Amino acid sequence: MAPMVKGTAFITGGASGTSSITAVDVKKLIESTGIGKSTAIAFAQNGINSLALVDLNLSVLQKTRDEIQAGYPHVEVKTFHVNVADEASVEEVISKVVGFFGGIDIGINCAGISGTPTPTHLMSLVEWQKVIDVNQTGVWLCQRSLIRQMLKQESQGVREGRGVIVNVSSMFGVGGPPGPFSISHYTAAKHAVVGVTKMDAKSYAREGIRINAICPGFVDTPIIGEQIKSGSMNPQFETTPLGRPAHVEEISDVLLFLSSPMSSYMCGAALVVDGGYTV
Repeated sequence: MAPMVKGTAFITGGASGTSSITAVDVKKLIESTGIGKSTAIAFAQNGINSLALVDLNLSVLQKTRDEIQAGYPHVEVKTFHVNVADEASVEEVISKVVGFFGGIDIGINCAGISGTPTPTHLMSLVEWQKVIDVNQTGVWLCQRSLIRQMLKQESQGVREGRGVIVNVSSMFGVGGPPGPFSISHYTAAKHAVVGVTKMDAKSYAREGIRINAICPGFVDTPIIGEQIKSGSMNPQFETTPLGRPAHVEEISDVLLFLSSPMSSYMCGAALVVDGGYTV
């Protein structure tokens, strides 16, 4: 069977799909899988031969690298400690990845934080800005650097082009969460991810760069794993037609599809994968 993807993939949030991890969480995260890690594994299984994994949590990231290389020895994996909200850090890592692998064929902007749920009238500017910096500005900085690099690359054909970028937004990037969630910062940032995806998709499509977004619903990852176990999320699952959170592989499989030539006529899409929650 022909591989679905090939070349080099760059994945932010590659340790476990979140940048908001403290030292006490590391052991738990090493034993779990988030969207970024699951996507890296899916790529390794389906043809990618070079992976650049980016995260703030280098110890977890290195464990992810070791797991992938043990299971898929043909894949070369490089890890990078990067703050996606820092311009210089992003520019430097893209330069390093290109230096190691010669180019970047797929960029997955997955790094994000959930922030502290707080009603808007009680939220501080510091808390607001923290989420905006990572979830909105971080995606834009990475996308800008990826576009700059991909513009330098030769097209690999009509369906492959110069490169593919997929941004991870949220179902709350296309609709509003229930009032009690109190996540205006997260919702604003995820709407912005959809907006910049649509804008740049139209701007760079004819340059051979294809950009789309995925909007996941509730996913059983480290971000909400404890709430799922406690049962506090059950009212949300009861209003989801499929009646459960997504398994992380159900999200990474869609990211694999959006990164592959199978989705070559998709441009500027915000693909909702939420079990029907927002229908």
